[in-house]
Amino acid sequence: MIKKIQILRSKFKKYNIDGYIVPKNDDYFTEYSKINRLKIISNFSGSAGLAIILKKKNYLFTDGRYTIQSQIESGKNFKILSFEKLNNCNLFKNLKLGIDPKLFTYQQIKKFFLKNNKIEYINKNLIDEIQKQKVDDSFPFFSLKKNIVGESTNSKLDKISKYLKKEKSDYLFISAPENVAWILNIRGRDGPNSPIPNSRLIISKTKKILLISKFKKCKKLFRKKVIKSNEFIDTKEFPKKILDLKGKRFIIDRNSCSIFYENIIKSKFKIIKGEDPTYLLKAIKNKIEINNMKKAHILDGAALTKFIYWMKNVNKKKITEVEAQNKLEKFRSMNKNYLYPSFDTIAGSGKNGAIVHYRAKKENCRIIKKKDIFLCDSGGQYKYGTTDVTRTICFSKPSQNIKNIFTKVLKGHIAVATTNINKDNIGKKIDKRARKFLKQNNLDYAHGTGHGVGFFLNVHEGPQSISKINKVKIKEGMILSNEPGYYKKNRFGIRIENLVYVKKTNKKIFFENLTLAPIEKDLINFKLLTSLEKNYLFKYHLNVYSNISKYLNLKEKKWLTSFI
Repeated sequence: MIKKIQILRSKFKKYNIDGYIVPKNDDYFTEYSKINRLKIISNFSGSAGLAIILKKKNYLFTDGRYTIQSQIESGKNFKILSFEKLNNCNLFKNLKLGIDPKLFTYQQIKKFFLKNNKIEYINKNLIDEIQKQKVDDSFPFFSLKKNIVGESTNSKLDKISKYLKKEKSDYLFISAPENVAWILNIRGRDGPNSPIPNSRLIISKTKKILLISKFKKCKKLFRKKVIKSNEFIDTKEFPKKILDLKGKRFIIDRNSCSIFYENIIKSKFKIIKGEDPTYLLKAIKNKIEINNMKKAHILDGAALTKFIYWMKNVNKKKITEVEAQNKLEKFRSMNKNYLYPSFDTIAGSGKNGAIVHYRAKKENCRIIKKKDIFLCDSGGQYKYGTTDVTRTICFSKPSQNIKNIFTKVLKGHIAVATTNINKDNIGKKIDKRARKFLKQNNLDYAHGTGHGVGFFLNVHEGPQSISKINKVKIKEGMILSNEPGYYKKNRFGIRIENLVYVKKTNKKIFFENLTLAPIEKDLINFKLLTSLEKNYLFKYHLNVYSNISKYLNLKEKKWLTSFI
């Protein structure tokens, strides 16, 4: 890593810069990508980060989920700071910093850098010059039938056309591949854990489309007449072809449209708005999507329940964290509709559980001990749904202190699940409910309480979330995670996560659980629960049993009845 930093610094003179900025994202701004330039230069493997390499110092910015992990992976060569420190940052005052304009938006640069320093756009990526990453992008895009997605492309284009006419715009430029996937009802294999099709899309107010990608990836779509040949532009041809479009006004998304693409559009058109309406349209799932997600969660819940039973009652060997996550993967793989994990499994025992986004590796993971608290956060991509679930389990009698903390996390989890959304209808308000019981003992956690989830797409999806700052209105059909936690450095980690969807009955809006797996009763101090909370747990476990018991053997069924 030091050698790579030295090679990068040797290029500063040629480009007349004082430093170089390396973000986590690729040029599609996806959270999880097969390309990871940040890891190459910093060794940091988390999903959110940004490195700035200067002539004599290096800085790595990340968030509260990665405080411990970033120190372990990058602390020797980088000063670790939180993203918040980038605001009005004086560390780079009067310095000229180089960037790849395909990897940054104007919004990011304006927010973090333009006040105190100069930015130099370099049309070559300097990390790629040090180590070019080979990515297999031969996997073709494929289309999904209406009985899976529940709404035709034409219906979705109607909604976008109405929006464009209302905003008096000629075109919408969709730069996020997950939004292209939703509109065209297509998927791909361009994410390591998400079925995203790396592509961009232009939609006119008259519903005409232009898909921007590589020709070889779209062959199946041509064959099945999902798109026609005159509705396609090769990525390399885009800068020239866009100039042929007639009209004056474009809407782009300032969170996912890079400086490179914004400059191309600005060379001929006026940009009138910086928000892609697809995010909100996609966030509200239709009934078929919800029903398909329910099916996926029944299969997933059965696999996870089998795994928990095996870990607590069957396995007598000393196994590593990696062996545990491989066993869970084996249980999921027993179902023919399971495809692959929706993210890299987090299997942390003891002190590793305190690393919020810990990744166990064969060469340096722990053997799970009987006295450990074991945190397992995992999920699956199924042919008709995406799952994400965390369970914290124990293998021996835990201390009273750990039971009390787990119970306070559980109380927060139940408080979120039982929210009256007619009253508390934004993430910011719901987040307070989750933290309330921990805060009574001056405890808290440094991550949001919940994120939006895609339908057979990205496991993290906006604009809705349950966090201290989110003000997006929670609406019927949205899917979110409910995952409060607590982490004691070098000791243990606790998190309880279910996915929920927003249901409406008789004008009342409320959360309904999608996740179906038992919550560790051996970690609960039942004296701290109210009768309403005990009743919630009873009903939840009854629902788990009624949905997944037919997939369990006799011993697993008998064990699961002990939760009711």
